[in-house]
Amino acid sequence: MGQIEAKLAELDLALPEAAPPLAQYVPAKRVGNMVFTSGQVAVQDGQFLHRGKMGSDLTVEQGRECARLSVLNALAAVKGLVGTLDCIAEVVQVRGFVNSAPDFGEQPEVINAASELLVQLFGDSGRHVRSAVGCGALPRNVPVELELVVRLAE
Repeated sequence: MGQIEAKLAELDLALPEAAPPLAQYVPAKRVGNMVFTSGQVAVQDGQFLHRGKMGSDLTVEQGRECARLSVLNALAAVKGLVGTLDCIAEVVQVRGFVNSAPDFGEQPEVINAASELLVQLFGDSGRHVRSAVGCGALPRNVPVELELVVRLAE
């Protein structure tokens, strides 16, 4: 077990198995020393954690749970490509998409759960630029979808 996965265990979390792609794309792609993930959602053992819109069907805390699991799935995609999370030098960017009811404006609070976890795991190297965007719909009616960009140590 690597250092980052040991930190996950201390937080009583585990890295899920990387989800296989559902179409003609790859879960993560390395370009030089950067890794970009495809959009990841809150799915574990083939089951969606929640479905629905934030602000009408789900609470902010349920959205935060989805953001945490989505970023864990993004990290699993990175690990599946490069073999270990310990080679991540820094988290560069998180793009968060939140399936939002028309009057829901707490997208940042939802995506904060992913950002907070990344800082817990990587310290200052986990601080990143970020978007937290409200959407009228997301695939399969999931509440959150995240993309992650990391820089690997050289």
